Amino acid sequence: MDPLLHPRHWPAWAAAGLLRASVALPQPARLSLGRALGRLAWRVADERRRVAEANLRLCLPELDGGARRILVRRHFEAAATGVLEAALAWWGDPRRLLALAEPEGLEHLERLHRQGRGALVLTAHFTTLEIAAHLLSLLHPGRAVYRPLRSPVFDRIMRAARARRVENGQVIERGDVRALLRALREGAAVWYAPDQDHGIHHGVFAPFFGVPAATVTATSRLARATGAAVVPYHPERTPEGRYRLLIEPPLEGFPGPDPAADAARINALIEGWVRRVPEQYLWTHRRFKTRPEGMPDPYARPAASGGRE
Repeated sequence: MDPLLHPRHWPAWAAAGLLRASVALPQPARLSLGRALGRLAWRVADERRRVAEANLRLCLPELDGGARRILVRRHFEAAATGVLEAALAWWGDPRRLLALAEPEGLEHLERLHRQGRGALVLTAHFTTLEIAAHLLSLLHPGRAVYRPLRSPVFDRIMRAARARRVENGQVIERGDVRALLRALREGAAVWYAPDQDHGIHHGVFAPFFGVPAATVTATSRLARATGAAVVPYHPERTPEGRYRLLIEPPLEGFPGPDPAADAARINALIEGWVRRVPEQYLWTHRRFKTRPEGMPDPYARPAASGGRE
């Protein structure tokens, strides 16, 4: 018997069924439902809201409390919409999806493909991640680095969906460096997002919005080891519910002699993308959980006061 059919997984299967049913919605209704669900999540997800607010205090200190509160709420709306868009990526009709895509710069990937040169498609964790990656795969063959999900039900669904859409059905698990190197040496385009905090063991502290952030240096190492081009790419959801896929020319002079300078260059790129659509970036991730010695934890709860003198 399939272990995922155990009753403890039924709530996850029920949620997956509801998500699949949402695929039938027209795009305006999907956007409206996403905003409504996001406002609900904003009210009840106290810990996630607190993390997002802490990140924004660090990254966008020019915002006052009211503006920050509005941006966090808009982020939750964008994130909930992203969940509905993930269902569209997993089960939607590719022809209908392509009608929503607005690719710019696809010729950069096509040129590298003709040359037989690998492309490390450098991106970041935006709320449009799943739908945009799917659209890009419909427009250009490629492979993706995959991080297993905590829910085994949704992990199976996502893994199967990504395997269907990527080149040769090859999904590269995060940490499988050999598979990643092999794909790049074979001339594949590989989706890659290095903007999360994985500690400092294989990275450096590089500025992100002027704040020291633990940043992996693997981007430099992968490019140097394979000769692959590093192609910046970022998606944006438009107010009308379309998806701009902005593919920039390959980075020149990358990797450079200093991995720390390369990491700072990548963070600066991502920062520029975030400033374009700040509500669509994944602010609920603890981007600054690893801190330089002596710097306070920005996510620590304030000490409770109380008791009697």
